[in-house]
This record gives sequence, C-alpha cells and structure tokens, in this order.
Amino acid sequence: MTQNFDHDQKVFGWNSTRATDCHSYALPKIYKLLPEGCKNVFDAGCGNGYISSKLLEKGLIVTGIDLSSDGILLAREKYPKARFEIRSVYDDLSDLAKNVDLVISSEVIEHLYYPQHFLINMFSIIRPGGWIIITTPYHGWLKNSLISILGQWDKHHNIAWEGGHIKFFSEKALKKLLREVGFDNIIYNNAGRIPLLWKSIVCRAQKSS
Repeated sequence: MTQNFDHDQKVFGWNSTRATDCHSYALPKIYKLLPEGCKNVFDAGCGNGYISSKLLEKGLIVTGIDLSSDGILLAREKYPKARFEIRSVYDDLSDLAKNVDLVISSEVIEHLYYPQHFLINMFSIIRPGGWIIITTPYHGWLKNSLISILGQWDKHHNIAWEGGHIKFFSEKALKKLLREVGFDNIIYNNAGRIPLLWKSIVCRAQKSS
C-alpha cells in the first residue's frame, strides 16, 4: 500500500539563525560522535541552519533540508557556503545526496508520523560504512516515572504546540528501529541534565559496508 506524506511547505516561526537551547547541550556531544574522515554531511531537518553552520566551520561539505520555508531562507542568507533546500525527509533525495558520509538529524524524528520511512530514506543516501547521528528527547523509566509523580504529563505533552512531539523514544526503542532499517554499531552519548534524566538522546549508528 502506498502511503501519502505531507510535503507542504510550512512556516515554523524562525526569525533568527541563533542557537536554540537544545544546540547548547547537544552540539558538544554531536562533535564527539563525528566519524573520522567524514567530509560530506546531510542535515535532515536543518531548521535555521545553525548545526549546518557549525559543521561548515569544521571544513565539511553540508547540504541541509527542511520543510520550514522561513528557516531555509534564513539559512541560505546567513550560510551561503552550504546548500539548503525546502524538502521533506520523506522525499526522494537522490538529486541532492548520494553516498554521503554522514546524515545528522537533530530533534526531528519525534515530530514524524513515519519515523521508519524517514530512516529508510536516510539509509538510502548514506554510503556503505557511513553514519547517521540522531538526537531526540530522552525517555526512560526513571524520567517517565518522575514526570508521572510530579503530575507533569499535560505540560510535557503540550496539546497547544502545533507540530509538536508525536513520538517518544527510549534508547531501547530507537536502537530497535535503527536495527530494523539496517543500521548497526549503535552508541549513545546523551546530553543535558544528568544520567537517566537526560534531556536528549544523542545516538550514532553505522550503515554496514
């Protein structure tokens, strides 16, 4: 059965290329997971282009996509050395990227109705032996228990947040999904707060060579 995906351009209210709160704690962990010899990077769900800009500073070749037209326009103006396109992570991306060394996708997968299709699509553009780095809000037993005890689930699942989080990942759940798609050598370098109460999962996985 063919699935229909939403490809409409959206405006998410980007008005700056400054770092978000997540960038402040996730980027140092992302840097530690960057594979040696990596040159060609694809930023899937690049938002305002901030992470792409930091990879450019490291001398990498960067292509970024996002459905947020406002974010892409800001990124194009601020960081002309990278390529930014208004595209969906579900699209056929073979015209933009083939055999990339690394896909980075930060705080994106939790917004997707079809995370497996997204990962399959990313798998298709990564070279054999290449990598994917994903960040997504952390959910584990202790953190979830504290949210329940403190009665914070309504705040955590803010129903007024248009385009907000619809998928919630533990390390185990993300590892299972990555392995089902064909990724292996999965490691974590989580970020924010303290162990077991992390803000974000930061995960790297490899496509078999």
